[in-house]
Amino acid sequence: MDFQLSDDQRALRSGMRDLLGAVFDRDRLRAAVERDGALDRSLWRELGAAGFFALRLPEEAGGVGLGLPEAVLLFEEAGRALLPGPLVATHLAAGLVEGAAEGEAVVTAVTADLPVAHLAEADAALVGTDALAGEPLAGEALRAFVAGARPVRSMDPLTPLHRAPTAAPVAAGSRAASQRTPTDAERAPAATERTPAHAGRFRFEAALLTAAEQLGSAARTTEAAVQHAGDREQFGSPIGSFQAVKHLCADMLARTEPARAAVYAAALTGDPVEIAAAKLLADEAAVRNARDCLQIHGGMGFTWEADVHLHLKRAWLRASSWLTGAGAEELLAAGLGAAGRLPRSSAAYGRPVPEAGGGG
Repeated sequence: MDFQLSDDQRALRSGMRDLLGAVFDRDRLRAAVERDGALDRSLWRELGAAGFFALRLPEEAGGVGLGLPEAVLLFEEAGRALLPGPLVATHLAAGLVEGAAEGEAVVTAVTADLPVAHLAEADAALVGTDALAGEPLAGEALRAFVAGARPVRSMDPLTPLHRAPTAAPVAAGSRAASQRTPTDAERAPAATERTPAHAGRFRFEAALLTAAEQLGSAARTTEAAVQHAGDREQFGSPIGSFQAVKHLCADMLARTEPARAAVYAAALTGDPVEIAAAKLLADEAAVRNARDCLQIHGGMGFTWEADVHLHLKRAWLRASSWLTGAGAEELLAAGLGAAGRLPRSSAAYGRPVPEAGGGG
């Protein structure tokens, strides 16, 4: 069995990197920082036109008809570029929220008791850990929910946060999964052998896509550290020739590549235990690589003008989203304890796991 990327997958990844380089270069990144992370609706529509949000919708529903492995490649590129906004929630809402697939609607997610990202700008909100089975929060219900929320300080200047009201939001006219219309089922991303129908599908797919973003950030900070180590000179030599710096760069690569293998494998299987492992490895790679990149950049790395701190702050935020380190460890331990029953079973998605919300 060949686990290498196909030519089409490589072209998809390369095309997304080229697109983001054109529509979200460093100048636009810095402009987003200056406006405190407020979303650029034109950028959102550009992503929609490129099929970023509709990637996994069936072609007959106006989507691209690809799968979770291809979605992971796009989210990896988004992580490299530090693309802001509730990308995960909007992607998962394609086919459920009108306009999400086309990038006309911004969709965030409300889970657990953590702050909600981009709540004030959202056109809809997915509620709970099984949000794909219910009705999104929108219209008057969403406006009332936003009115009861309060802004909180975010560690990431590109991700405004709100503390949600303590009362659980209920969408007007919400219905259970068994009451969804045939149109809903037709337009929603289909369950396959890779991504079976299960109670926790939303949370685990969200965790995997977030892990892919972490992977992209880890790879980007590795490249930035290696480039700086080759350019910066001390005592007449590039600092990359010093053993301590070599070790830091080697450690960054040694964290990134196992995380990549884990994320890609989890995208193929859709298994919750493998997703937990991928999230754990990707979170560690993103956070520790950003720290080491900052260390290699020295005093310049600590300045506001450098981009290293943006990767570190976003990595911290993502690590607390959807599936925390503690939650992933609990799920892995449960899988080891029930090795004959839990792995690769759709029943595994319904197991109670300590979770985190937010993100989007």
